[in-house]
Amino acid sequence: MGTSDRFFCRQRTFHQILGGGLAADVILWRRKNVTLGILLGTLAAWVVFERSGYTLLSLVSSVLLLLTTILFLWAKSAALLNRPAPPLPDLHLSEDAANYLAALVRTHVNALLSAFQKIALGKDSMMFFRVAGWLLLISIVGGLTDFLTLGYTTLFLVLTIPALYEKNEELVDKCVGMCYCNLQQLYAKLDSRVHKWNMEKRKLS
Repeated sequence: MGTSDRFFCRQRTFHQILGGGLAADVILWRRKNVTLGILLGTLAAWVVFERSGYTLLSLVSSVLLLLTTILFLWAKSAALLNRPAPPLPDLHLSEDAANYLAALVRTHVNALLSAFQKIALGKDSMMFFRVAGWLLLISIVGGLTDFLTLGYTTLFLVLTIPALYEKNEELVDKCVGMCYCNLQQLYAKLDSRVHKWNMEKRKLS
């Protein structure tokens, strides 16, 4: 398919638009085993949370409790039986990594505070309406479902819709192009009628 036939006459492929790396390969099912594993893993986690009554905090706490108990008993028994200790890596956060994370958090927090200040002082009306719209949408969606279900549904859509679009790219682009042309024609007709109505109104006045 030529570039002129693509949606918005884009020059790059959909895979390139998504970054062209591992994430794009996973989203577009170029690595089916990884994508399928992510979907099945998140589905299993969703079923566990929904059916077992566990919350994220309680599940993480239980897993960490089990892990630390196993490692503790392993280390004690190894010392008594002259066996090697559990093969743990060096659990250490380097100063460079800590500084990088701190700088990253500081940058995002400062950007958030700057945006909040502009909205609070009435300096950016468009940002206010965008933020208000997103918060309203989140409030509506949050009232309809829980965070876990929303997260899984979002992940499912991210891993299916782009792949379906790439598979039927020519058909989708053709339909979208036809709809876009029809909307342009409709807008032109409405604009012409409004202009004609304004001219008649001016003549009468």
